[in-house]
Amino acid sequence: MSTDLDQRPWLLRWAVLGLIVAGGIIQIVMSTYYLSVAHAPQPHDLPVGYLATPANAADVQARIEQGGQFAAHRYDSTDAMITAIRTKDVFGGLDVSATPPHLYVASAAGPAAAAALRTAFTTVVQQQTAGQVQQLVAAGQPVPAPTVQQLTTPPAITDVVALPPDDRSGASIGLLVQALAIGATVASIGLGRIGSRTKPSLLRGVGHTAALLAYAAASAAAVLVAAHAFGVVTAGADVHLFRTFLLVSVAVTGSVAGLVALIGPAGSFLGTAYFLFGVPISGATVLAEFLPPAARVLGQVLPTGAGATLVRDNLYFPDASVSQPVATLALYAIVGLLLVLVTNALANRSRRASLLQVTPRAEQADAPG
Repeated sequence: MSTDLDQRPWLLRWAVLGLIVAGGIIQIVMSTYYLSVAHAPQPHDLPVGYLATPANAADVQARIEQGGQFAAHRYDSTDAMITAIRTKDVFGGLDVSATPPHLYVASAAGPAAAAALRTAFTTVVQQQTAGQVQQLVAAGQPVPAPTVQQLTTPPAITDVVALPPDDRSGASIGLLVQALAIGATVASIGLGRIGSRTKPSLLRGVGHTAALLAYAAASAAAVLVAAHAFGVVTAGADVHLFRTFLLVSVAVTGSVAGLVALIGPAGSFLGTAYFLFGVPISGATVLAEFLPPAARVLGQVLPTGAGATLVRDNLYFPDASVSQPVATLALYAIVGLLLVLVTNALANRSRRASLLQVTPRAEQADAPG
């Protein structure tokens, strides 16, 4: 049995050529996107703290902020700076108010941030010590042995909020968010297709919404069990993290399902966009403060970015404010579920109106003349 392509081989050649060109364009776009946001991540005004004497505070702050990678905040005590690290007001801090200097980091906020702080603050300490050496040499005074040792020895480091031993690379946040996003997208598409086989009505919308919520709860529980199995979750955080995973899942599931209900199957591409475009700029693998400004802002207004921030903070920074990611996720969830309910109700109303218009005409046609 011949087909149109058999009868018109030129059409086949153009179809293959079009596929090759389209594939090449997609690869160029995706490669450019991924490399532009994550090929060489570096901090952009990363908030950090420091302790210094009044005499050298200005010099220390200028050295820290040189190059625009860090925004330095001075604290009056070590306890105040550690509290700021635990609430994620700063990502680490340097104490040069006494000898030897001491560096405080939070690897749970992102190993890349901790590594950048180690490198930058070690350089700051060495520059400060080298300046003292130059002053002594210029004055013709001998350089004390402790000063030389301080110049060659990096500062002691305290990890205020450390990653768990089973997640030393900090990759678990990204993996958990990806699992939630993929599962929620598949579920919303599947439930949308099942629902399309029934008549639209408010009752169908309520059932669809209930199914989405039930799936989100099952998804959150499954991810929590997996996180426990691999030692990512600390003891006593189950209820709190279940709520976190549930909100992330509802935000993704609800928003995709709402768009599918509004414009049809094409709405399912929103879930693909979350995964392909949202995850790389979510801050899960590359810290948000290390992304270009536009990517950072866009990443945090998507449910994948808000979800990654909320999961990280609830896992490791319980004292940090989470109002912004919670509000973002709640907005996606509420708008998406409302779209499911409203589109079903309006479609049913339109259908009933069309039946009322058709029925009298049909009866009039069947009436005897």
